[in-house]
Amino acid sequence: MKVKTILVSQPEPKIENSPYFELQQKLKVKIDFRTFIHIEGVTAKEVRQQKIDLNNFSAIILTSRNAIDHFFRIAEEMRYKVPEDLKYVCQSEAIAVYLQKYVVYRKRKIYVGQKDFKELVPIFKKYKDEKFLLPAPDNLNEDVQLVLDGLNINWTLGVFYKTVMSDLSDLKNTSFDILAFFSPIGIQSLFKNFPNFKQNNTRIAVFGATTKKEANDRGLIVNIFAPTPENPSMTGALEKYVTEVNKAK
Repeated sequence: MKVKTILVSQPEPKIENSPYFELQQKLKVKIDFRTFIHIEGVTAKEVRQQKIDLNNFSAIILTSRNAIDHFFRIAEEMRYKVPEDLKYVCQSEAIAVYLQKYVVYRKRKIYVGQKDFKELVPIFKKYKDEKFLLPAPDNLNEDVQLVLDGLNINWTLGVFYKTVMSDLSDLKNTSFDILAFFSPIGIQSLFKNFPNFKQNNTRIAVFGATTKKEANDRGLIVNIFAPTPENPSMTGALEKYVTEVNKAK
């Protein structure tokens, strides 16, 4: 069946030149955005219950903008004055730049990776005597923990925020030709909100092997998958599929 509508289970991009907007114009399809999950911060009390005292750490590991926001939120709630000599290990340049929202960048000890978490290993080995805190979500990527556990360093995981399924009742009477998912919990949110969901003619697009597995476990047929060598991005995979299907019709 020809594709006319796509629902992307992420927030609408804030940049005008988003690949999704370009895709919409190029393919002449309607693309809507709706978050199926959202982030909620845990309380300072819940952090204390994890036996975490911010004074005990000399370095912070930051893997996302959310980690930055919730670390500084908890610090404020705990009335913890962030010391100027605190070290920040940032997974990517984008995360390091976002850190400027809270600290004067040039006056802080900030260490930056390229993109993949494993690329931070030389930094951890160089500063192996530091006490590291990793402010993280409740569903932290297992690869991050494996990397840190494989090093002889003192590190602590702190759950500072959690991923929660959103209320999707506003979508009850709508339908889309393609639903695009980016995490297993996004698929879980779909079925929590619509327990009787039937795929029928809806095409399912997923990003990542764990998302694909969740879809398959729920009885869904995955029609579009990324990343692949040919289509490393979701937009690329969508473009290839829609172009072929719509041309055939």
